[in-house]
Amino acid sequence: MIVETLAVGTELLLGQIVNGNAAAIGSRLADAGLDHYHQSVVGDNIDRIAEAITSAADRSGALIITGGIGPTLDDLTRDAMCQAAGAEMLFDDGYATRLREYWESRGRSMPESNLRQAHYPAGAEMIPNPKGTAPGLKMDINGCLVFAVPGVPAEMIAMVDDVIVPFLRSLVGEGGVMVSRLLRSWGESESKVSELLSDLYDDHTNPTLAFLASSAEIKVRITAKAENAESAAALIAPMEDEVRRRLGSRVFGADDDTIEAVLFRLLGERDWTIGTAESATGGLVAGRITAVPGSSAHFVGGIVAYSAEAKQRTLDVPAKLIEEHGLVSESVAIAMAEGGAARLGADVVVAVTGSAGPDALEQKPGTMVIAVRTPEETVARTLYMPGDRERVRTYTTTAALHITRLALMSAAKEADISHWVRRDAASRK
Repeated sequence: MIVETLAVGTELLLGQIVNGNAAAIGSRLADAGLDHYHQSVVGDNIDRIAEAITSAADRSGALIITGGIGPTLDDLTRDAMCQAAGAEMLFDDGYATRLREYWESRGRSMPESNLRQAHYPAGAEMIPNPKGTAPGLKMDINGCLVFAVPGVPAEMIAMVDDVIVPFLRSLVGEGGVMVSRLLRSWGESESKVSELLSDLYDDHTNPTLAFLASSAEIKVRITAKAENAESAAALIAPMEDEVRRRLGSRVFGADDDTIEAVLFRLLGERDWTIGTAESATGGLVAGRITAVPGSSAHFVGGIVAYSAEAKQRTLDVPAKLIEEHGLVSESVAIAMAEGGAARLGADVVVAVTGSAGPDALEQKPGTMVIAVRTPEETVARTLYMPGDRERVRTYTTTAALHITRLALMSAAKEADISHWVRRDAASRK
């Protein structure tokens, strides 16, 4: 069965509220093995809501509407359902009584506007709301099962989980689930990742591939549909193996893995501690590391040294080195990492210097240098980051964590990040 979702609310169109309900419903439909091809958002206008309902009814077997069934004048979903179905609006006296009792039980006088929640389109059934006063609705409109639930997430989720998804599953039977595996990668552009995996994308319909870019990381989603979760996982496994083979060390985790969590796993395996020595990022790398619960098990501290004098004083970077190579150089970044290791007593130190912009320092804005010192070697990378100052700093922070991961894996020198790298510094063995 194809299920569609429609969110009602002008506040969603204006960006005042993020449409998190669509993601919550989408994940539940996927888990239930129900096809979900369309999501729509429409403002608080009867004609446009009714048009969205009839359009969805023409192409889908079921429609879940969120929002617009509360007590205020701009809650128009019921009216739009009547218009789309050519049905009259009815009033449920029994539900009106329950509403009054609900308010009286709390020692409050009920605003008469709440009685709007006792109205329903002819032919619709009310869906109980265990967490609120606005009942949901279920009715057939032009052969499409239309469900209307509140926009309040807690109320919506309860009704979708307890009533709507089980009902839809009962119609299609229990013979299908949809399972996804998310592989997380860094170090290559979305277009390049797509090129590397293009034949897998073109030649397979179950499982399928999709590419998602966010925060300088590229996610590869593998989705399979099967009779049960075990069969879906069996379909995904060979595809996952091939994706990992082609992307190599670019893949750093799967599903809910974060780069910070991966780093701490690697540090734990080696019983190493970590510290930071930062200039242009101003402590952002340390902030990302210490955001992980339990980070004190491996993180010993960080030093922010912005000026040349501070780098000399706190990290023992030689003045002559700065004079010869400049602040934005791999030589200085390596010296920062080595000095940080000595001062902090850390096994691993990640150092960052650079020109974040908008004004050029010694290199063009966006030129950022990352060095990582481990007990085995010290490596440095010069990266060119796109965007404004904050984007450069944010992307550099992410890159610093990933290059640290590669250094811990002894793969930093082999990692293919050529679209950002200018040159390598000599490694220390």
